[in-house]
Amino acid sequence: MLKEAQKGAESVGAETEYIDLFDLSYTGCRSCLACKRKEGERCRCFWKDDLSTLIDRIFAADALIVGSPIYLGEITSQLRGLIERLHFCALSYDDYSNYFTGKVDVGIILTMNMPKAYYSQTYGRKADELAQTFRMLNGSVEVYACCDTLQVKDYSRYNMASFDEAHKKEMREKQFPLDLREAFRMGAELSGNRQGIHG
Repeated sequence: MLKEAQKGAESVGAETEYIDLFDLSYTGCRSCLACKRKEGERCRCFWKDDLSTLIDRIFAADALIVGSPIYLGEITSQLRGLIERLHFCALSYDDYSNYFTGKVDVGIILTMNMPKAYYSQTYGRKADELAQTFRMLNGSVEVYACCDTLQVKDYSRYNMASFDEAHKKEMREKQFPLDLREAFRMGAELSGNRQGIHG
């Protein structure tokens, strides 16, 4: 889905970068408070690991598209760690305002095993909260959910008897191309002719 969003961004001339958070070495926010020092630089995470320079690039971008599978009803810990670090270094502890004055449009792609109706009833509110978190980047925020995904090619090789393999394969054949089209559209619309980071 993210690769397709990247293609969409590139189709309108955007310069893109694809980053897999699982390839980076970092933690969530350690509350070192270096970003809160009175003489310190704002919107900068000072903890030195693979995420600190990525945060700088996100604040400098025009668009950001993030994606996560939903595990046990939550986004991955890797994306949660990025959100903690990104949000905290832009948050004022004087009045809880936002130090960031730029504008980064954000797309969020979620993938999950659950059907779309279940997502709407059960996870929709969480998705709205996730979108609200990214509004600290002062741009538009769009969430797209790719539901009822095919997890493996041969379900008989796994203890996954609660899933209907034929249904999953039908969804992959009929629905997933539509999901990819939406990811492409998201990338194109959020990027326009501007630069973006996709990860």
